Amino acid sequence: MNYKIKLADGTTQLIQIKSDFFKKWKVWKVQFADGKAAMLFKSGNEWMQRNEDLLDAYLLAAIGKCIDEIILNKNNLAL
Repeated sequence: MNYKIKLADGTTQLIQIKSDFFKKWKVWKVQFADGKAAMLFKSGNEWMQRNEDLLDAYLLAAIGKCIDEIILNKNNLAL
């Protein structure tokens, strides 16, 4: 699915988020409009990324918040 996130400079960016599994971990693959990609996962309450994905802390938190909202909305629809 495609989503818009607000960046630190106030602009918005279109991203594509897909959930997947890596080994036994649930991960989220994030594709940016410019072709760059990142793989995120959640450990406890903290969002993390692969070492080779160089997202800044603000962007990582913004994408993590977006994914949390997606999960929350999906769970509310299932009720």
